[in-house]
Amino acid sequence: MKKCIDKSIEFLTLFISLLQSMLENQSQQTLFMKSKDSSLPECAKLGGSEPIALHSDGDVVIGGFFPLHYVASKPEYSYNSKPQVTSCSGFDHTAFRWMMTMIFAVDEINRNSSLLPGVKLGYRIMDSCDHVHTSLRALFSLISYSKTTRESSTCLNYSPVPAVIGLASSTPTRAVAHTLGPFNIPLVSYFATCSCLTDKNLYPSFLRTVPSDLFQVRGLVKLVTYFSWFWVGTIGATDDYSLYGIQAFSIQFGQQGGCVAFHLTIPTSPTVAEIQKMADKLQRSTARVVVVFAKEVNLLDLFLELTRRNMTGIQWVVSEAWMAANQLTTPDFHNLLEGTLGFSFPGVSIPGLEEFLLNVRPSPKPGMELVNMFWEEYFGCKLEFERDRSAVKKTVCTGSEDLTYTDSSYSDVSQVRISYNVYKAVYAIAHALHTFLNCNSTGPSGGLCEMHSSFTNGQFLQYLKMVNFTNQFDEKVYFDSNGEPVPLYDIINWQKDINFLTSSQQGQQLQILKNTIVWTTRQSQVPVSQCSAPCRPGSRQATRQGEPKCCFDCLPCADGEISNQTGSTECIKCPEYYWSDKDKVKCVAGEEEFLSFYDAMGIILVALTLLGFILTSIVTIVFHSFRYTPIVKANNSEISFLLLLSLKLCFLCCLVFIGQPSWWTCRLRQAAFGISFVLCLSCLLVKTIVVLLAFQTNNPGSRGRMLFGTSQQRILILCTTAPQIFLSTGWVLGAPPFPFRNSNYQGITGKIVVECKEPWPPGFYLLLGYIGLLAFVCLLLAFFGRKLPDTFNEAKFITFSMLIFWAVWISFIPAYVSSPAKFSVAVEIFAILASSFGLLLCIFIPKCYIILLHPERNIKKGMTGKHQR
Repeated sequence: MKKCIDKSIEFLTLFISLLQSMLENQSQQTLFMKSKDSSLPECAKLGGSEPIALHSDGDVVIGGFFPLHYVASKPEYSYNSKPQVTSCSGFDHTAFRWMMTMIFAVDEINRNSSLLPGVKLGYRIMDSCDHVHTSLRALFSLISYSKTTRESSTCLNYSPVPAVIGLASSTPTRAVAHTLGPFNIPLVSYFATCSCLTDKNLYPSFLRTVPSDLFQVRGLVKLVTYFSWFWVGTIGATDDYSLYGIQAFSIQFGQQGGCVAFHLTIPTSPTVAEIQKMADKLQRSTARVVVVFAKEVNLLDLFLELTRRNMTGIQWVVSEAWMAANQLTTPDFHNLLEGTLGFSFPGVSIPGLEEFLLNVRPSPKPGMELVNMFWEEYFGCKLEFERDRSAVKKTVCTGSEDLTYTDSSYSDVSQVRISYNVYKAVYAIAHALHTFLNCNSTGPSGGLCEMHSSFTNGQFLQYLKMVNFTNQFDEKVYFDSNGEPVPLYDIINWQKDINFLTSSQQGQQLQILKNTIVWTTRQSQVPVSQCSAPCRPGSRQATRQGEPKCCFDCLPCADGEISNQTGSTECIKCPEYYWSDKDKVKCVAGEEEFLSFYDAMGIILVALTLLGFILTSIVTIVFHSFRYTPIVKANNSEISFLLLLSLKLCFLCCLVFIGQPSWWTCRLRQAAFGISFVLCLSCLLVKTIVVLLAFQTNNPGSRGRMLFGTSQQRILILCTTAPQIFLSTGWVLGAPPFPFRNSNYQGITGKIVVECKEPWPPGFYLLLGYIGLLAFVCLLLAFFGRKLPDTFNEAKFITFSMLIFWAVWISFIPAYVSSPAKFSVAVEIFAILASSFGLLLCIFIPKCYIILLHPERNIKKGMTGKHQR
């Protein structure tokens, strides 16, 4: 809203100034008819006050505006009387040098027989006072003067000013360019850098020999980010140059990850309280780098206050508006501004300019008032022929004072920058005129320019836009489609005891000589400006709520993520099968996890496996040693040995589950487990059937026992085992399990689980289902024989073993599904061991107890229940 109001006031001021000039011209002029052609009346201005101008007649007169003064009082309008001419103060010696450079260039062109031969260039230069209303007053005076008619035979004398060189500041330039645009009068600026002037719809006749701030802002952003300054403050004024420059810088700086800690806007006429408030904010801020987009005249009061406070330690990064300024290079500002970095335009040494400037002399002749004013300001005196015009008593100066022995910004031309832009502007206009006037022709003019040609401003503007030449400094001068020159900058470092140090920025490449830079307070290291210290590797930034993104906390990276750079905003997730190291700075190959023989759990399970195998072997030896005893023979010794063999296989198959999974172990483990258990249950099923048949038939030679003899028992075992063999074989051949590195648990344990992946899970559950079916049949049949005589009640022991078996495997399924990683393998091994031990202990240990400890019961009568205990 404030910007809109400021713009409205600006354009209102422009309108009032236009109205004022029209009223003034109306009061000053009397119209009369002048007959060069009676059908074409002409207007002439008679008398009246005119702004001071430096003038030289010529065939073509170029206009010029320079801010010789930088303070102008605000106009007061009563609308009842003619407005008074606004007075200006604060003489600028540097701007006067710019003006004299234009005169020098015009004189140099007039002496050059190859450029505009036969045409004399003239000039009319006026003081713009660096304000909108004073610039517009000077403009209308220039235009009205150029239309004054004089008796002459050459048409060019009656043409309006073909081009105007100016102005320095962007805001007055916008007003003047907006006024000249509809008339196609070219305005070539030497120092107005605002990017807003690029708009050809608003300023169609504007060109400049100074690069747009658009390029400078890009350079400033690259400069501060080059030194890792992402927390900076900004200072600007209320003019267009500052507003547009700071806005563009803030946007582009933010896109590069930077943050603006604060912004100070310096009013046009700041009060003491406002200056102190801004100084307090600078002192309190944690930003030690400040980007300045303002002219030196805007900064003097603030810098004087900072100097009074002896405030140091700020690294200033500045735009070209005061990078090469002279008012701020006095010793008073050395401690504050030493080490300043910024951009400036490339400087050159123009041959003959220094001698020309030193030979300037005052004169009482009309049109020399600006030179006389400079002389009096420069030497602090009053010229003899000017004494009657001033009531102030000053030392009298004769005009013969010598400029050679003075030291000021006026005579310092070792590396001129803005003056060089003025120089190029004059030559651009001259080359455009040279082409337009057909000065290279060999026609009737004899190599001279065609002076009889009349032209319009629109025609000349097109020629000026197409100008293209190489000057004596080997620089190619031309304008692009927006009227912009080639952007070239120097990076300058302010040093107290050394000359300016420059490093070129050509194109888009930033080249800096870091080892020659002097930093603020002569620090040896690059100054640090940050809201929060950059996060170390292994951590990331976490923005604080409600604060700029440059203010953050540092959080360690999560497991499995790393950050290997300082100041990382995000942690990088490690690739699959990789994991972060303990410092979270690099990804290492993930630690593989499986049920190892060397784990505590693995050792216990191996020990239990070996214990079961040994116990089964001992039982086998006992049974083999007492194979002819009634208790062994009565229980079908052949099936008993086959059952013991299957139990050994059940115990041994546990070893296949332990250790790192491989191609053959993955295929073997489930098949071995399934077949071993089915063989074991088949033997139990046969045993149970034999027991039931034995006690359901009173006659030993009964038909039942004959129908289920030894051969039938073998066939039943084979028939019940074969389906599991076919299922396991088909599963292994059709969709075999394979070793797989499972990273799903990496986020929890940080380890990669090496397991056997089963591409066809139903195969495992079919295998378990068939085992469960046989176990259910065994349990059912054994349950029917549980009340047989105790002496030979093997069915009761089979029932107990089957109950243990079912208890183990029913609890196994949920435990297996819910157990992570290697624990699922341990659960399966435990289930195998528990059920195998249950079978071994319930079926064979009671028989071994009788064989070894009660051999008196191991007789035939004992087996039939007739033995008295």
